[in-house]
Amino acid sequence: MSKTSIRGRRLTKAHKMSFAAVATIGAAAVAATLVPGGAGNTGTAEAAVAAPVALTQVLDAQTKAAQSSLAAQQAVAVQRAADAAAAAKAKADAAAKAKAEAAAKKAREQKEAASRAAARKPVFANNLDGWIKEALFIMKKEGIPGTYAGIHKNVMRESSGNPMAINNWDINAKNGVPSKGLLQVIYPTFKAYHVPGTKFDQYDPVANIVAACNYAADRYGTIDNVNSAY
Repeated sequence: MSKTSIRGRRLTKAHKMSFAAVATIGAAAVAATLVPGGAGNTGTAEAAVAAPVALTQVLDAQTKAAQSSLAAQQAVAVQRAADAAAAAKAKADAAAKAKAEAAAKKAREQKEAASRAAARKPVFANNLDGWIKEALFIMKKEGIPGTYAGIHKNVMRESSGNPMAINNWDINAKNGVPSKGLLQVIYPTFKAYHVPGTKFDQYDPVANIVAACNYAADRYGTIDNVNSAY
C-alpha cells in the first residue's frame, strides 16, 4: 500500500469524525437560537463560540496521529531495506571467503603433491653407474628411448667413462666446436638436444648422456642403435 493511500484513508476517517463534530456544533447553535432570552442564553452562546476551537483541536490531533503512523511505517521500511542489504553483504562475504579457502586448499594440496614427488625421487651414486641410471630416470619421463647397456657401450667407446674428456684433434675441434663429455657431444648438438631440468653444461655427465640420447633417438631411433662414431 502506498504512502498516499495510507494518508488518504487516515484523513478520510478524520474528516468523518470532523463532520460529526460540525453537526453537533450546528445542532447546539440551532438550539441556542430557540432558547428564550435570559441567563440561560449566556451558557449556550459560550458553547457556540467554543465549538470551532474544539473542532480545530480534533482535526489537529487526527492529522498528527496520521503523520505519526506514516512516519512509523516509513521507519519500518527503511529498517527492512537495511536488514536486506546487510544480509546480502554477509552472503557475498561468505562466498568470497569460501572461494579463497578453496583456492588455498588447492595450492596446499599441489605443494604437498610436489613434495611427495620430490621425496620419491631416488638418490643416484656419483659415478658412471649412477650417472647412467639417473639419465635413464629422466629419459623415461621425457619419452627418450635407450637402455643401460646401449648407453654404457657408447660411453666406454667415446670417453672411457671420463666426464671431462675432450677431443682436440678431429674435424669438430678444427672447426672450433670440440666434442666433450661422456658421449663426446659438440656444443651445437648439445644446445639443440638439451633436455630442460638437466644442467646446461656439456661436461655434466647426466646432462651429456640425456642430450646425446635425445639426439641419437632423433637420428638413429635410439642410442642402442649407435655402434660407432655418430
